[in-house]
Amino acid sequence: MRVVLAGGGSAGHIEPALALADALREEDPGGVIVCLGTERGLETRLVPMRGYELALIPAVPMPRAVSPALIAVPGRLVGAVSAAAGVLDRVRADVLVGFGGYVATPGYLAARRRHVPIVVHEANPRPGLANKLGARLTGHVFTGNPSTQLAHATYLGIPIRREIAELDRLALGDKARAHFGLRPDLPVLLVTGGSQGAQSLNRAVSAAIGWLRSAGVQVLHVTGPRNAGEAPAAPTGGAPYIPVPYVDRMDLAYAAADFALCRAGAMTCAELTAVGLPGAFVPLPHGNGEQRLNAEPIVAGGGGLLVEDADLTPEWIRDVLLPVLLDIDRVANMSEAAAALGRADADRQLARAVIEIVRAGEDAPPGDRPVPATPPGGNAGHWFDPASRRNPAERPRPGGQPDPGPPPMPRRQPRPASQPMPGERPLPGEPPMLRRQPWPASQPMPGAPPGPGPNLPDPWFGPGPGPGNDTRPRRDGPPWPEAEPQPGPAPRRAAPSRRGQPRHGRPRRGA
Repeated sequence: MRVVLAGGGSAGHIEPALALADALREEDPGGVIVCLGTERGLETRLVPMRGYELALIPAVPMPRAVSPALIAVPGRLVGAVSAAAGVLDRVRADVLVGFGGYVATPGYLAARRRHVPIVVHEANPRPGLANKLGARLTGHVFTGNPSTQLAHATYLGIPIRREIAELDRLALGDKARAHFGLRPDLPVLLVTGGSQGAQSLNRAVSAAIGWLRSAGVQVLHVTGPRNAGEAPAAPTGGAPYIPVPYVDRMDLAYAAADFALCRAGAMTCAELTAVGLPGAFVPLPHGNGEQRLNAEPIVAGGGGLLVEDADLTPEWIRDVLLPVLLDIDRVANMSEAAAALGRADADRQLARAVIEIVRAGEDAPPGDRPVPATPPGGNAGHWFDPASRRNPAERPRPGGQPDPGPPPMPRRQPRPASQPMPGERPLPGEPPMLRRQPWPASQPMPGAPPGPGPNLPDPWFGPGPGPGNDTRPRRDGPPWPEAEPQPGPAPRRAAPSRRGQPRHGRPRRGA
C-alpha cells in the first residue's frame, strides 16, 4: 500500500497525519508513506524526526481578504499542483489523505487529476477552505468533532500518537517530572501556547510566576521557539520554574502535569481529554472562533475552565486559577470528567478506513479502477497535460491489459434488391418489384440497339466473356452521353479606377 499524506504548516495538521502514519505502519509494515510539506512549516523538522519521507512542494497561502496577493494565487497554485502530481506519480500512490493546511489543496487537485482516491479528515468544528474543497471531490470524509458540518462527514475523532493515547499519567508521573527537573511532591502547571507559543500566555504567566511559586506550584513553561527570550529568570528558592522553547515529548509533559494553561486548538483539546488532563483554555482571539468551539464541550462536561484572551491577566491566574490548582479533590474530579470526553483510538479507526478504501479500489471491476498515474505519452508532472484529461476508457489499464473499448456497432443488413425502400414510390408504369431486379445480361435494355454476341468484342465496354477474356458480367446498353459543355460565368466588368480620388465625398471631375 502506497499512501501520500497532505497535512502541513502547523502542528494541528502535522500531528494527526503522523499519528495516522504510525497506525498505517502498524497495520502494514511494508507500506510506503510519504508526507507532503512546504519549506516554511514545522513538518521540515517533525516528519524526518518521526522517520517518514518528506516531499516538499511550493506553499500557496490563501489571503483572508481581497488584496493584490490574490493575483498571484492561480499561478502559484498551478505550480504546487504540478509538484504534488509529480509526487503522486513517483510514489504510485494508492490513496491521498488530507488534513488541511497549505499542502492539502494542491494535493486534492493533483489526486483528482490523477484519479487517486481522496480521504479528508477535518479536525475543527468549522472546516477550512482546503477541506471544504476536498469534501466536494470525495465521499470519504471524517471529522474530529461531532458538530462539524461537511458533506459526507463521519465523526471519528482526532488521530493522536500512540504514546499519548496509551499514556498512564499516574504510572509515568515521577519519571516525567525527573526528566524536566521538577519535584515529585508539588503540583505542576503546564503552560503551552501550541507549537508556536502564545505571547499573551507568556506575559500573564511571567507576571504571575512569583505568586505561583510562593504558593508551592511548579511551572513547566513551553514558551515557543520564537519566544524563548521572553521567559523570566527564575529566582532562587521556592517551587521550580522550568522554561523550555519546545517539547518533543509531549507525553512526558502531560504525565508530569496536574493542570494545563493552554490554547484551545483541536489537537491540544484532543490530547488533553485522551490523557485526562484538565485545563484552563484560552481561545485564540482572532480567526473564525473555532478554538472556542473546541473548548466549550470540555468545559460544559466539567473537564476545564474557559477564559478569554483579553481576560487572561496575572490577577486572573492569582484569583481564579491558583485556588483550583491547590484543590486536589477538584483537580481529580476535573481529570475524570476530561477523560470521559476523550477518544484514544481515532488513529487506528482512520487507518482501517483508509485500508478498506484502498482494497475497495483494488477489488473494483476494471471499468471502475483508477487509471495509472502517468498516461503514456503524457507529462506526469503537469496539471494541464492533455494526456491526463483523456476519456478514462481511452487510458491504458493497469498491468498492460488492453482496453476492451466500446461494443461494436451492429452492421446494417443489406436490403433485398427486390424490395423498394420504405416510402419510395416506383416510377410511372414500372412495377416496384421489377425496378429492383438486375437486368439480365443476355437481354438488351428497352430502346437499346442489340449488343454483340457472347464472344464478340463489345464496342462500348470491351471484350465479352469467353476464353481469355474478362469474366465479369457484361453491361449492355448505350454509353453514358458526353457531358454537354456548360456556359461559363460572364466576364466581370473591371471596376473604375479610384486612383487620385478622395477616400470619402464626391469624386473629382476629370478623373
